[in-house]
Amino acid sequence: MTILCVCFQLPSAHEAALPGLLGLLEEFTPVVEALPPDGALADLRGAERYFGRTAGELASVIRVRALARYGVDCAIGAGPGPMSARVALRDARPGVTRAAPEAPDALAEFLAGRPVAVLPGVGAATARTLGEYGLDTLGLVAAAPLSTLQRLIGARAGRDLREKAAGIDRSRVVPNGVSRSLLAERVFDVDELDPERHRRALLSAAEEIGARLRAIGKVCRTLTLTVRYADRSSTVRTRTLKEPTARSAALTEAAYGGYGALGLQRARVRALTLRAEGLTPADQASHQLTFDPVDEKVRRIEEVADRARAKFGPRAVMPGTLAA
Repeated sequence: MTILCVCFQLPSAHEAALPGLLGLLEEFTPVVEALPPDGALADLRGAERYFGRTAGELASVIRVRALARYGVDCAIGAGPGPMSARVALRDARPGVTRAAPEAPDALAEFLAGRPVAVLPGVGAATARTLGEYGLDTLGLVAAAPLSTLQRLIGARAGRDLREKAAGIDRSRVVPNGVSRSLLAERVFDVDELDPERHRRALLSAAEEIGARLRAIGKVCRTLTLTVRYADRSSTVRTRTLKEPTARSAALTEAAYGGYGALGLQRARVRALTLRAEGLTPADQASHQLTFDPVDEKVRRIEEVADRARAKFGPRAVMPGTLAA
């Protein structure tokens, strides 16, 4: 058990604390991979030897320091590899670290009864395709003929999925940095099934991010959508924009595209989060010129709306869909 997957219980209003929390992990190991919007992977192989403590013991220290310094609790999964640690995190809760077994046979048994969708990188469409053929758990996938899986989801994807279902994890923790970003989260009062309400929440979040970007003179290069479900699992999708932008319409289009690509059907959604990443100064960003008068008209309308919001509040001007 050498890899930790940490999910900080971080409200969107305190997103600025995330770099500091990642720095806390780096006090134990330099091999830390950020998992926006609120998580990270940490490879503790060297730390276990250096501190003379197990990964589970170090996880307890990390939790105490996060609470003491930032007032932020965390849920932690641990395992012999990044994949098993991320799966174990699903069973963790604040104050308790859930560890996946290290022995190959025990790890395969640990994974066997779990749904296919728990594996990182397995989206709703892939899980649905496998489920149609009765391959809805990792144990069944691991026992299925490789040729069958490759016919269903492709040669490389089928091979990778079968290995992961059997507990073979070839992934590594890749150290990275957290780019400056802006986040907008929409939490539903009850688990929401209605796709139209999902889209309204995305529209609201995109409008907020666009207004905040324009207020600070920034544009973003990528937009990350995180969908959190009723069972505490989540799906993350990132889209690179056609050009760096702070235009609400472009952000909304990207958010809708990411949501539509998930192919959700009757999914019980608890929260939707949009994060604008790769921020750069607006005056340094390139922009494709256009002779379309509508584009210029929309830009001017946004400028007027921004001035109205600055004077009368964020709800002074909004799309008609949100005012209903």
